[in-house]
Amino acid sequence: MKEAMLYERLADKRVKCAVCNHRCTIGNGKRGICGVRENREGTLFALNYGKTIAAHLDPIEKKPLYHFLPGTMIYSFAAVGCNFRCSWCQNWEISQSPKPNKPIEGVDVTPQEHVRQALEYGCPSIAYTYSEPTVFVEYALDTMKLAKDNGLKNVWVTNGYMSRETLDAIIPYLDATNVDYKGPNGGVYEQYCGASAEPILANLKYLHEAGVHNEITTLIVPGVNDKYEQLKVIACFIAEELSPDVPWHISRFFPAWKMMSTPVTPLETLKMAEEIGRKAGLKHIHIGNVW
Repeated sequence: MKEAMLYERLADKRVKCAVCNHRCTIGNGKRGICGVRENREGTLFALNYGKTIAAHLDPIEKKPLYHFLPGTMIYSFAAVGCNFRCSWCQNWEISQSPKPNKPIEGVDVTPQEHVRQALEYGCPSIAYTYSEPTVFVEYALDTMKLAKDNGLKNVWVTNGYMSRETLDAIIPYLDATNVDYKGPNGGVYEQYCGASAEPILANLKYLHEAGVHNEITTLIVPGVNDKYEQLKVIACFIAEELSPDVPWHISRFFPAWKMMSTPVTPLETLKMAEEIGRKAGLKHIHIGNVW
């Protein structure tokens, strides 16, 4: 546990968190939407600091990043919690486990130990992934600073809903991201994730302008974001508002968490999305979760 960064003290021992775009106002003894940031007598604490729930060596293509350090392994770790509640979450056991007021699971691992292990295994980079790094930003940022000092690259795999203040804090140490762009305005985020698209689009532009290498993933879920016009909006945003050179990963959905009865994404839908991306002018389109 560590005192959180980026929050404001309010009257009556309430606090206002500024780590993500929910900007939760949290009463004394309560937690934010993420389930891991708790107000104790007017001080906000990150309960998941130093608590690693998962750590692995992965091919960097698994993030997925195909155009950043290709062919290398990346040391990857996570703490519990998430500021979304996506109905199809593949890692819901760790992203949702602290909600609403459950114990914070994980093994004590210091930032120094994460960097030491990455170096020991010969990985040129560290990924903050599996859950949502925004909600363990204190832990991630301390690790990122040490990683940078030791010549390692830092990668965030994220839903992109962090605040501008968080981006400004991490960008000096951030080398690459993969951001989930789940769907255009019109209810995808509101109905299935408990968020909205606009802050994510603004953050994608901000990251691009800052020169951070970025690749974008869209998990295509039948009945959610698989219509021609929805996919066209996504592809055109990437090509026109960012760059045709930004890679787009089109990922196949498999049943998970609250969507176990939803069918697997048809291959025809993935091919349709690929064609939409090409017509939009995207140069790098990758279909994922298909053997």
